[in-house]
Amino acid sequence: MTERAFSPSYLQAARTGLISHRARSAREILACCSLCPRQCRVNRLDGELGVCRTAEKAAVSSYHPHFGEESPLVGSLGSGTIFFTHCNLLCLFCQNFEISHQAQGREVCSKSLAEMMLALQNQGCHNINFVTPSHVVPQILGALEIAVDRGLSVPLVYNCGGYDRVETLKLLDGIFDIYMPDFKFWSSEIAREACAAPDYPEVARNALLEMHRQVGDLVLDERGVACRGLLIRHLVLPGGRAGTREVARYIAREISPNSYVNIMAQYRPYGRAFELDGLSVPLSAADYERAVRAAVEEGVTRLDDRRRRFFL
Repeated sequence: MTERAFSPSYLQAARTGLISHRARSAREILACCSLCPRQCRVNRLDGELGVCRTAEKAAVSSYHPHFGEESPLVGSLGSGTIFFTHCNLLCLFCQNFEISHQAQGREVCSKSLAEMMLALQNQGCHNINFVTPSHVVPQILGALEIAVDRGLSVPLVYNCGGYDRVETLKLLDGIFDIYMPDFKFWSSEIAREACAAPDYPEVARNALLEMHRQVGDLVLDERGVACRGLLIRHLVLPGGRAGTREVARYIAREISPNSYVNIMAQYRPYGRAFELDGLSVPLSAADYERAVRAAVEEGVTRLDDRRRRFFL
């Protein structure tokens, strides 16, 4: 695919009025919020707070060109990341604990969020990368309306924890071109211990299937930069507690053998990780190599090639 041949889906969605319609539909959900699988049913428009601790406005921790993401997103000029404060999953070992659990950030209006997108595009970023967006889909859609009118034209990345309702993801169909979810755990028990979400494995499986239905396998342009498709992250946990082999088997057999997967080695005990059995130690090189070998044996061969790093 050439750079000229690609046009983000949301440009057509803006011309047909689809973004405006979806933004209104998503905002209505906030009155009795069921955006994510927590389904707290609070009235966020009236200031009530559920698990994500976010009311009517989104909160942003930071935004900047990011060069530590996967190579198809970073390219030569970086991925334009917008880090949202709070989270709907709240893993106790979260590597961004200050943002997700401790609410580091500030509330922003739709105009300000749109200006962030445009500023990142103007800095040359290859995409706009929304980090932890599951609880702020209406706010993103509202800001996108403004940003498109003012010239936004790079792909959008939905960079999430995988704990997403299919019904909410369908609001993004025809608008987002790149999905980058985590597939964190295969075991319901570790999901219950780590984030009080025993339904995570089933939710993530359904979410990834819907994402792939919308955008397919990852497609790169002649520069090696992502244009469209699904990119899956999987953080290896000490002692194989993430269930890497089972996760990889599911990806290869049920989603696509051509799935682009980042098997991540970044785990270290952080936040409240010391409360979790087996997760109070850093990931070992041996555990990581076993995980990669298992993924390849199960049919996952399109792996991100970044240098593996270990925190000792």
